Amino acid sequence: MSTETTFLESLSELDVEVTRTTPDSCADAIADATVGEAIGVPLQDGLALPPSVADRPTNGDLETADTGVTPAAFGIAEIGSVHLESDRAGTELVSLYPRRHVAVLRDADLVPDVATAIDRLGPDLRAGGSGVVATGPSATADMGSLVVGAHGPGEVHVILVEAGQ
Repeated sequence: MSTETTFLESLSELDVEVTRTTPDSCADAIADATVGEAIGVPLQDGLALPPSVADRPTNGDLETADTGVTPAAFGIAEIGSVHLESDRAGTELVSLYPRRHVAVLRDADLVPDVATAIDRLGPDLRAGGSGVVATGPSATADMGSLVVGAHGPGEVHVILVEAGQ
């Protein structure tokens, strides 16, 4: 089974929606995945946010936005997680405050397992970097019944950008 197939199956088990797209159609796919007021962090590698996503959110925007769009540095196929860097652009905050998170990553940035992810993270963490490994919607059962969205987004959508072009 390919790394991409494993990633897609893991996301399905977590009830995470996925859109596969090309670099040229990425902005349209993001626009389709957002709901309500959307904020985001500028993407890299020639990918663009749609005009409907505000890319320099204020603290007030974080409190009122319905959707947060961020790049993901990479995805971990075996557990359906994405790694979000803690950076000056606010990737971590934009992923956590709105009720819906849209993570954008390239299929070339998928790693098969946690061990490979740790190998990839090692140099950055040793240099003082940090980030979040996010797995599906936020959920807790600390107080009894399962509550979704208690400490982060209640909905997650992954935009997986195909290689090439």
